[in-house]
Amino acid sequence: MQDISKETSSKIISKSPKSKFVKIITSLAFWVVLGIAAGIAVGMALPDIGVASKPGIDWFIKALKALIGPIIFLTIVSGIIGLESMKELGSIGLKGFIYFEIVSTIALAVGILFGEVLKPGHNMHLDYTTLDPGSVEKYTHIDKDVGSVWAILKSAVPSDPITPFLTSNTLQVLFMAIVTAVIISFLKHEHKKKILKPLEIVQHWVLKLLTILMLFSPVAAFSAMAFLIGKFGIDSLLGMLELLFVMAAASLFFIFGVLGLICYLVKVNIFKFMRFIAKEVLVVFATSSSETALAPLMQKLEAAGIHRGAVGLIIPTGYSFNLDCTNIYLSLSVIFLAQAFGIPLSIEHLIQILIILMVTSKGAVGVTGSGFIVLAGTLAALPSAGIPVVTVAVLLGVDKFMSEMRAVGNLCGNAVGCLIISIWDKKVDMEKFNYALNHPEEFNFHA
Repeated sequence: MQDISKETSSKIISKSPKSKFVKIITSLAFWVVLGIAAGIAVGMALPDIGVASKPGIDWFIKALKALIGPIIFLTIVSGIIGLESMKELGSIGLKGFIYFEIVSTIALAVGILFGEVLKPGHNMHLDYTTLDPGSVEKYTHIDKDVGSVWAILKSAVPSDPITPFLTSNTLQVLFMAIVTAVIISFLKHEHKKKILKPLEIVQHWVLKLLTILMLFSPVAAFSAMAFLIGKFGIDSLLGMLELLFVMAAASLFFIFGVLGLICYLVKVNIFKFMRFIAKEVLVVFATSSSETALAPLMQKLEAAGIHRGAVGLIIPTGYSFNLDCTNIYLSLSVIFLAQAFGIPLSIEHLIQILIILMVTSKGAVGVTGSGFIVLAGTLAALPSAGIPVVTVAVLLGVDKFMSEMRAVGNLCGNAVGCLIISIWDKKVDMEKFNYALNHPEEFNFHA
């Protein structure tokens, strides 16, 4: 009689209903979903308690921000030192720049296309003279250099080496990490090894802290959703339901259509890839913040076979220059406001909007409240279109809900961007990566 091997037995046991149930309830994703559902219920039934739960998400994000700077710095420095030459760094940087420019411009075009085809504001018939200019005053004081190369360069150079870590200024940490790594790269091999060893030890313990912190993400998800619904209510959702639907449709089209096609060209299944980063997407959706998944995403992509130097350089840079769904939001919002206030736009105006947003959208780099600031700056730069800056006030109530879509879309866009640029530069172990896509559960230990 043939014996059943231990391996076969374990496979049979793992497929039992009981083990599947245990696997589900011990999954972090299950508790995040539960946190979201409970948060929505509390926000609707007990809005005061929902609003009072805000510190839960605030402290979670503060704790994450404290780790983001060191993780980015250590990942980039160790990754660049691990590259064979500075030529490789330049190659990744150039390909990243080309990819970001092309894809972010396509995202702007997707926003315009969906706005023009689905017309979310065509039946609103609003009058901008009834709006209070004071409600958007803090968004309208715009530096004329916002979005310019000079403004971006200025914002990238820190005034001191400590503040960027305290404030989680991704762009400035990125700048310092690249400069540090380039300097170390010119040292002799034995000196580089001596520097790299303690850096890797520190990185190991920082990532351990991240793993522990992510266990609190269900609490953060509950707090964020309870506050969001409790503060703004379901009514604000219903009032702008059509705009939210169009934004969601445009974002999904971009992720599964545009990014799906790009992935198809390099023989990667977008659905498998989205399943692979599903936990990070879920946490970002619940917290409305891309920062909550930046470090876990970097960790997961590196574990899946993408070179540490490529992950460390592309992901943080992408969060500054490749905010795809923020671009969709900006172009769609301009079209929506024109329709809502009955302001006709010609083909020339649409082309102008696309060109101006290609510049002003870069103003989102390191700017708090950047969505409204850049949107206001775009309207101010389009006097011929005749859309008053004060019209952005109608978006204030619904912006918190749209920020969830922006955050999720930006995460997906940067994850795909990192993959494509790394494949283009031959910085991916494709055998390991394909295994990760087919066995995502084995790569969820960090998130």
